[in-house]
Amino acid sequence: MIYKGSCHCQAIRFEVEAPATIEAERCNCSLCSMAGYLHLILPRSKFTLLSGQDHIVTYTFNTGVAKHTFCKVCGIKAFYTARSNPDGIDVNVNCLDPRPATINVVDFDGQNWEANAHKLAHKSKE
Repeated sequence: MIYKGSCHCQAIRFEVEAPATIEAERCNCSLCSMAGYLHLILPRSKFTLLSGQDHIVTYTFNTGVAKHTFCKVCGIKAFYTARSNPDGIDVNVNCLDPRPATINVVDFDGQNWEANAHKLAHKSKE
Protein backbone atom coordinates (compact mmCIF):
# COMPACT_ATOMS: atom_id res chain seq x y z
CA MET A 1 0.00 0.00 0.00
CA ILE A 2 1.05 3.60 -0.55
CA TYR A 3 0.76 5.84 2.51
CA LYS A 4 1.08 9.62 2.38
CA GLY A 5 2.77 11.49 5.18
CA SER A 6 3.86 14.94 6.22
CA CYS A 7 5.10 17.13 9.01
CA HIS A 8 2.49 19.15 10.93
CA CYS A 9 2.56 22.22 8.66
CA GLN A 10 2.79 20.02 5.54
CA ALA A 11 5.87 21.83 4.26
CA ILE A 12 7.48 18.37 4.06
CA ARG A 13 5.41 15.73 2.26
CA PHE A 14 6.31 12.16 1.39
CA GLU A 15 4.98 8.74 0.42
CA VAL A 16 5.95 5.29 1.66
CA GLU A 17 5.16 1.84 0.37
CA ALA A 18 4.35 -0.56 3.21
CA PRO A 19 2.04 -3.51 3.90
CA ALA A 20 -1.58 -2.99 5.00
CA THR A 21 -0.62 -4.39 8.41
CA ILE A 22 2.59 -2.89 9.71
CA GLU A 23 4.92 -3.58 12.60
CA ALA A 24 6.15 -0.45 14.36
CA GLU A 25 8.61 -0.06 17.19
CA ARG A 26 8.01 2.08 20.26
CA CYS A 27 11.48 2.94 21.55
CA ASN A 28 12.16 3.94 25.15
CA CYS A 29 15.35 5.93 24.50
CA SER A 30 15.38 9.54 25.71
CA LEU A 31 14.85 11.11 22.27
CA CYS A 32 12.03 8.82 21.09
CA SER A 33 10.26 8.86 24.45
CA MET A 34 10.22 12.65 24.56
CA ALA A 35 9.04 12.96 20.95
CA GLY A 36 6.48 10.13 20.95
CA TYR A 37 8.05 8.67 17.79
CA LEU A 38 6.56 5.41 16.49
CA HIS A 39 9.08 3.74 14.13
CA LEU A 40 8.34 2.20 10.75
CA ILE A 41 11.72 1.16 9.31
CA LEU A 42 11.77 0.51 5.57
CA PRO A 43 14.20 0.15 2.68
CA ARG A 44 15.00 3.61 1.28
CA SER A 45 13.51 2.49 -2.06
CA LYS A 46 10.07 2.41 -0.38
CA PHE A 47 10.26 6.15 0.46
CA THR A 48 9.68 9.14 -1.82
CA LEU A 49 10.10 12.74 -0.70
CA LEU A 50 7.38 14.67 -2.54
CA SER A 51 8.19 18.18 -1.35
CA GLY A 52 10.00 20.17 1.29
CA GLN A 53 13.69 19.33 0.89
CA ASP A 54 14.48 22.99 1.60
CA HIS A 55 12.53 22.81 4.90
CA ILE A 56 14.55 19.89 6.32
CA VAL A 57 17.14 20.47 9.05
CA THR A 58 19.31 17.72 10.51
CA TYR A 59 20.39 16.97 14.08
CA THR A 60 23.09 14.43 14.95
CA PHE A 61 24.69 13.38 18.21
CA ASN A 62 26.83 10.61 19.70
CA THR A 63 28.24 8.60 16.71
CA GLY A 64 26.72 10.93 14.08
CA VAL A 65 25.39 7.97 12.05
CA ALA A 66 21.73 8.72 12.72
CA LYS A 67 20.49 11.76 10.81
CA HIS A 68 17.51 13.13 12.74
CA THR A 69 15.62 15.31 10.25
CA PHE A 70 13.07 17.91 11.31
CA CYS A 71 10.87 20.48 9.63
CA LYS A 72 12.42 23.90 10.22
CA VAL A 73 8.93 25.44 10.26
CA CYS A 74 6.92 23.24 12.66
CA GLY A 75 9.69 21.14 14.26
CA ILE A 76 8.12 17.75 13.55
CA LYS A 77 10.40 14.77 12.91
CA ALA A 78 8.42 12.85 10.28
CA PHE A 79 11.29 10.59 9.16
CA TYR A 80 15.02 10.14 9.59
CA THR A 81 18.01 7.91 8.87
CA ALA A 82 18.34 5.52 11.80
CA ARG A 83 21.67 4.37 13.21
CA SER A 84 20.35 0.80 13.19
CA ASN A 85 19.48 1.02 9.47
CA PRO A 86 21.60 3.73 7.81
CA ASP A 87 20.77 2.30 4.38
CA GLY A 88 17.02 2.65 5.03
CA ILE A 89 14.48 5.18 6.20
CA ASP A 90 12.64 5.36 9.53
CA VAL A 91 9.21 6.96 9.26
CA ASN A 92 7.11 8.22 12.17
CA VAL A 93 3.82 6.29 11.90
CA ASN A 94 2.13 9.22 13.67
CA CYS A 95 2.86 11.36 10.58
CA LEU A 96 1.02 9.08 8.12
CA ASP A 97 -2.42 10.17 6.93
CA PRO A 98 -4.42 8.10 7.04
CA ARG A 99 -2.66 5.84 9.49
CA PRO A 100 -2.47 2.15 8.59
CA ALA A 101 -5.60 0.26 9.67
CA THR A 102 -3.58 -2.32 11.61
CA ILE A 103 -0.43 -1.41 13.51
CA ASN A 104 1.31 -4.05 15.59
CA VAL A 105 3.39 -2.08 18.10
CA VAL A 106 6.50 -3.78 19.45
CA ASP A 107 8.41 -2.30 22.37
CA PHE A 108 12.11 -1.72 21.68
CA ASP A 109 14.64 -1.20 24.48
CA GLY A 110 16.53 1.78 23.09
CA GLN A 111 17.83 2.67 26.55
CA ASN A 112 20.09 -0.36 26.04
CA TRP A 113 20.65 0.33 22.35
CA GLU A 114 24.02 -1.40 21.92
CA ALA A 115 22.60 -4.69 23.24
CA ASN A 116 19.42 -4.53 21.12
CA ALA A 117 20.23 -2.76 17.82
CA HIS A 118 20.79 -6.06 16.00
CA LYS A 119 17.06 -6.81 16.39
CA LEU A 120 16.28 -3.98 13.91
CA ALA A 121 19.09 -4.43 11.35
CA HIS A 122 16.97 -6.51 8.94
CA LYS A 123 14.18 -3.93 8.61
CA SER A 124 15.74 -1.88 5.79
CA LYS A 125 16.56 -4.88 3.58
CA GLU A 126 14.60 -5.37 0.35
